[in-house]
Amino acid sequence: MIAIDNKLISDEVLEEQFVCDLTKCKGGCCEDGDAGAPMEKWELEKLKEYYAVIKPYMTPEGIKEVERQGKYLYDKEFGWVTPTINGGICAYGYRDEKGVIKCGIEQAYNDGKLDWKKPLSCHLFPIKTKKSKRDPDIEYVNYEPREDLCKAACSLGKKLKVPVYVFLKDSLIRKYGEEFYEALSATAEHMKKA
Repeated sequence: MIAIDNKLISDEVLEEQFVCDLTKCKGGCCEDGDAGAPMEKWELEKLKEYYAVIKPYMTPEGIKEVERQGKYLYDKEFGWVTPTINGGICAYGYRDEKGVIKCGIEQAYNDGKLDWKKPLSCHLFPIKTKKSKRDPDIEYVNYEPREDLCKAACSLGKKLKVPVYVFLKDSLIRKYGEEFYEALSATAEHMKKA
């Protein structure tokens, strides 16, 4: 376990290797789970603000679910989450011509229509973050790939020799800032030499 500021980071974030292989997993993390994508409170405002911009990137089924359930909902275990279609694919997701699940929010961002890429929990996956129940100022940062779903990504990461924290550089900076990432990277370099 590594401590940077108020964050406790599992060693696996620095030691394990991972590169998403969408040709193999088909974006399965967008439909495989117990709830929709966990969301930060400020992201709920982004969904409200940008829903009209995101809507054209959604499927009719996704739109129907948002109209039925709301733009987001509260789950006892995961907190605020995106709605899903029949407990499966995220309501904001769609399949491309190759069957890969893509994010309507991210596509709107890529098209320059909004300034929010997608929920941080999605961008950080397979890193999951969680506030301590005892001390809400402490946050745990863990590497939690899905055993079967992420097997190809773990293999590709090893083949390309890309550590998890390097693969997720942009999302880690987006969540915690440049200074945190530099400290994390320096710690990883130090651990390699030890």
